[in-house]
Amino acid sequence: MRLLVLGTAAGGGVPQWNCACRGCAAARAEPTWRRRHASIAVEAGGGRWFVVNATPDIGEQIEECGELHPGPGRRDTPVAGVILTDAELDHTLGLPRLREASGVRVVATATVRAALSRGLRLDRVLAPYTALSWTTLPEHAPEPLDGGPLEVQGIRVSGKRPRYAVDEDVDAGDAWVVALRIRDARDGKVVVYAPALAAWPDELDGVLRGADCVFVDGTFWDDEEPRRTGCSTRTSTEMGHLPITGPNGTEERLAALPAERRLYTHLNNTNPLIDPSDEGHRRLAAAGIEVASERTVIEL
Repeated sequence: MRLLVLGTAAGGGVPQWNCACRGCAAARAEPTWRRRHASIAVEAGGGRWFVVNATPDIGEQIEECGELHPGPGRRDTPVAGVILTDAELDHTLGLPRLREASGVRVVATATVRAALSRGLRLDRVLAPYTALSWTTLPEHAPEPLDGGPLEVQGIRVSGKRPRYAVDEDVDAGDAWVVALRIRDARDGKVVVYAPALAAWPDELDGVLRGADCVFVDGTFWDDEEPRRTGCSTRTSTEMGHLPITGPNGTEERLAALPAERRLYTHLNNTNPLIDPSDEGHRRLAAAGIEVASERTVIEL
């Protein structure tokens, strides 16, 4: 299995356009601090790639990866579609940026599709430009993706709704946020991508323990970070993101996984880990954990 790390930041990216915090100010002066919105691409065989989450940066992310460039025909593209883990704006606003395509394949849970179709009215807005072709993301068992060697499955991790969908007539327990499990039937390799975790349920733990590579929510370093830095009046957990450190942190659980690669992604602009020299990088490395770097190619 071959993966491309397209982005590693939480909503707003680093720097965020209206933020002058230490991290954003440093990112404006030093390119190594910059991070685009969190996303990966996975090779689906035959030169085709699926992008996981369509971020506002999707155009630039495609341009930065030669494997995703169009050709040989003028309108040929290796991007076969998009798989969504949720309906948050920072994971879906890239869909309108793909409107030049003759059609856009979107794999998502029924809950996410309903939010985007009814809440954002994406089908109606994009209809004059392109057609969204929806495929339901399986949840109960993995299913082949687009007839190729990859099998995909969504693992429910949160009932957190996007703000624009708080009044949607959908049961709170529905699959608003999932972790994505991708298995390559050719060699059995498994990657799990979980950029937003409000909890660490038993089903997710079992899936993570059977994975060769895992990406986990690293939005905040500790639970008080949002309140301490002034970006929210809520804690990390209250915002729907388990912190890395602390009593309810994910660090020890991630370190205990047998995966070959264990990575944090989806970093907020207040997270000290956006500083490449921060001591947190060494602490995590000592536990066998990486902070995902953009434009990294992972081969399993």
